[in-house]
Amino acid sequence: MRGAVATASVLMIQETVGGIPAIHAAPSDRVYTPLPTIFFFHGYRSSKELSSFFGYMLAMAGFRVVMPEADMHGARFEGDDGRRLGQFWEILKRNIDELPGYRDHYADKGLIADGRVGVGGTSMGGFAALGCMARYDWIRSAASYMGSGYYLDRSRTVFPPFSVWTPENQAAHAERLAPLADYDPADRLDRLGDRPLFIWHGAQDDIVPYGDSLRLGVDLATHGRTNNLTFIGDPEAGHKVSMDAASAGVTFFCETL
Repeated sequence: MRGAVATASVLMIQETVGGIPAIHAAPSDRVYTPLPTIFFFHGYRSSKELSSFFGYMLAMAGFRVVMPEADMHGARFEGDDGRRLGQFWEILKRNIDELPGYRDHYADKGLIADGRVGVGGTSMGGFAALGCMARYDWIRSAASYMGSGYYLDRSRTVFPPFSVWTPENQAAHAERLAPLADYDPADRLDRLGDRPLFIWHGAQDDIVPYGDSLRLGVDLATHGRTNNLTFIGDPEAGHKVSMDAASAGVTFFCETL
């Protein structure tokens, strides 16, 4: 099979879904049988390949895992990193918009067991996981690593579309980010809290503030929405997922999906 890498028990395949490159991982003896399926998003200026260890671990646990290439990354990157640096929020929105197409592709092939769909991601992918959970009620559970559920607030400090924040560009910033307002998880806490949600964040993160994850936990608690929440804060970790954190996410999906 072209693009396939076989291991003792996991098969990882390079595929395209609606023209978008993806890595598809599954137990090697059940690649073409229905399985609970997790769509896992990679981080900004990262790659689906770097996230493939999650796919391997989750496939070892019996899941189908699809790791799509984010827009302006990998084969979808045109080589202009300066332009990409100003497109974080547009890329994030496209990740969220593209998820139903991925789901439909594998559902139409009969490869998703009983509609059991999960979503996860690291960094920008963690933002996307929260956004998808808030937007699509067919997702059964979600895992966010190093993400934030406060899009409009964080858009001023995490890869902002304007490198210098001035009174003059506030209106332009608001206009540019307006399409994202309907995607902001902060405005859909009821949707975030009504299904199993896993949040992991390092307290020493110097890119995406750990305080955003703490704030989300508090806001969910204020709205009485913590019964489905698994929250892990690592006091020593920065913007990097530890093996313990990855293993905890696998356990979470085993228990909820």
